[in-house]
Parts: sequence; structure tokens; C-alpha cells
Amino acid sequence: MADLTGQCLCGSVKYKLTSELLMSGVCHCKNCQRQAGSAFSTIAGVASTGLSFTEGEPKLYEDSDTASGGTVQRFFCGACGSPLYSRVPGNPDVVYLKTGTLDDTGDFVPQFQVWCDSKQNWVELAEGVPAMAKQS
Repeated sequence: MADLTGQCLCGSVKYKLTSELLMSGVCHCKNCQRQAGSAFSTIAGVASTGLSFTEGEPKLYEDSDTASGGTVQRFFCGACGSPLYSRVPGNPDVVYLKTGTLDDTGDFVPQFQVWCDSKQNWVELAEGVPAMAKQS
């Protein structure tokens, strides 16, 4: 696998991935909607040891008001505010990269959709992609 690279909007934080993407999906939870300022968040799971920063360091927001009841760690650029990745308490060895920050998003295909019970009414779920009302 060639290293995947990405960055925030302003370029203050840049990263590379040195391990394979474990999965990819779409999160429709209200907190991801608020963080992204959009209808949903596209994410890709990667081993936390496979993410390294080549420039800058992200800031951390501890999001404890979640539908799951767990505190989600949300990492973002302190200069431009771009969301970069999240960590969830139940899976500390995986980071959930915000795929819009990848330099090349051409291979992104969602394998699942979660928190569909809070999706925007106008969003249509893709046929054939498993959709869960809540996180499983």
C-alpha cells in the first residue's frame, strides 16, 4: 500500500497513514453533523499506530454529550477548525479519520452507515450499504 496523506483546510496539520484502512463508513449522529457542519461525517478506521503527523499537531475536544453515552475524543486543527479524526472509548486502538481530509478521496466507498435514526430527512441511504439505526 502506498502511504495515504492528508491535511486540514489551512495546511497547518498534515498527516500520513502507514497502515491499511480497516473500514469506511458514514456517521449520521447529531454530534458528527454539528462537528462537520454538514448532514453526516465520512470516516475511515485505521490502526492508531498507522497515523503519524508530518506537520503540526491537532487539538483535542472531549465530546461527552453523546447518544452512546461515551466520551468521543475529537481531534481538529487549532488554526482552521477542520475536524481530522476521532477516537471512541470502546475501540482505543483505532482512530476514525475524517476522509474529507485525505489528499485523494477517490477510493472512498462506505461499507456501513450508523446512527441513521438521526440522519437528515433529505438524505437518502445508499442501497446495498448496511444501515444501522444506532451504533452496534
